Amino acid sequence: MPATAMNHFTILTDDVPATVRFYRELLGLADGPRPPLQFPGAWLYAGGSPILHVVGGRPADELRAGVIDHMAFSATDLSDTLAMLTSRSIEHTCRRQAGSGTWQVFFHDPNGARVELDFAADEPHHAKDAASR
Repeated sequence: MPATAMNHFTILTDDVPATVRFYRELLGLADGPRPPLQFPGAWLYAGGSPILHVVGGRPADELRAGVIDHMAFSATDLSDTLAMLTSRSIEHTCRRQAGSGTWQVFFHDPNGARVELDFAADEPHHAKDAASR
């Protein structure tokens, strides 16, 4: 039976509230229902679906990257996103994907997880904002 869609990503953290705040403020994800699991955490929703699970209760020295390189989200409003990242001193890179022209913005969350935001090729932007940071 083949997969039909991506369900969610899971972020490991030693600071659940800071991680939730980061994704709420930068990506507009919303807190939502979470089963009564036996460890701290949160589920963050987009469009009514829980797309990001935050799992806490681990010390920082146990937070190691696995084989997944990054998680990508579809997004809108490239110019405002770049301005927000800059205003918060979040290092980021903005580039165009070869072929499609999709704008790709890369940065890291507070736990070191690499995040990609994909914007339509026709999204307006400011040239100075599209430079690597």
